[in-house]
Amino acid sequence: MLQSTVPLILDDETHPVRRIGVAVVGLGNWGSQLLRVLGDNFDAQVRWICDLDSSRLAKCRRHHPDARVTTRLDRILADPSVDAVVLATPAETHYELTTLSLDAGKHVFVETPLATRADLADELATAARDRRRILMCDHTPLYSPPVRTVKRMIEVGSIGEILSVSSSRVNLSPHHRDASVIWDLGSEDFSILLYWLSEMPTTVRTVGRDSACDGVADVAFVTLGFASGIVVNVELSWLAPSKLRRTTVVGSERMVVYEDGAAEPVRLFDRGGDIISPSVESYEPLGVQLGDFIHAIRVGDLMESQSTLTRNVVRIVEAADESFRLGGPEVSPMCDEESIRLAHRRGLAAV
Repeated sequence: MLQSTVPLILDDETHPVRRIGVAVVGLGNWGSQLLRVLGDNFDAQVRWICDLDSSRLAKCRRHHPDARVTTRLDRILADPSVDAVVLATPAETHYELTTLSLDAGKHVFVETPLATRADLADELATAARDRRRILMCDHTPLYSPPVRTVKRMIEVGSIGEILSVSSSRVNLSPHHRDASVIWDLGSEDFSILLYWLSEMPTTVRTVGRDSACDGVADVAFVTLGFASGIVVNVELSWLAPSKLRRTTVVGSERMVVYEDGAAEPVRLFDRGGDIISPSVESYEPLGVQLGDFIHAIRVGDLMESQSTLTRNVVRIVEAADESFRLGGPEVSPMCDEESIRLAHRRGLAAV
């Protein structure tokens, strides 16, 4: 139940509107960004900040003097003025911390991936739906102006029928012993692909290397097959000399290249060789994404479509990682009824 003790703001008609109480758990690089953006959201109030590192807490408290600080999640979950918990913690903690937060009646925004297994992701989605709580996973790229520009191009038919997609998401990065490059970098590309194509792959195949830690891929080439005939190849690597985030979508009429961080992030190529760089909006994607989360809490929108995409990302990553561990065979990702209905709506074979 909403608590009247939380400060009020005024809407456009000068009616009092209650601010949404938020707690941020995990104050690493990304958690600090989430805290900064929430501090600028007039509909939200940061009530708690939480981390096991007391020096991080002290640093963040200087910028958020009104927020209470703690190293214990249970103190946050017991506070009725906290409506939502924002989790920026290691991936292996997501399932447990999200479960505890949902059980306490809190809405949850969690850093990707939602969980480290598809069945656990499904359990969390079911728990959120049963409790009428919003469960949102951090897919910031889907709020990126260039990514949305490409989505509009696809929707209006600017490139024709999509034939293939190739993507490179690489950088030089320290190796992780608890998660492969597929889990670390693949989630972003797979979320963008699902957003653009509105279709689940029927097959996933991965070849790669585990040069630093046995069984943990640091280079991976993931091939996705779709019932519509689209072929996708995704390159993921921690062993590249420079950072690159580039995706090429080949259509029957034109091609479009999206390159994150480039001066011209979206370029459209036609058959004659002409290049068009469309105008792209400028705004901070994370701010819009968290704004959607806060708004969903206010209006009671359970964001079911976002939940489906999030769980399907986990399915693809899980299938890609399994294919790598098995030596590169094709693996069919698990798929739920919503994805099957989506395939039918597109006139595709059920997956």
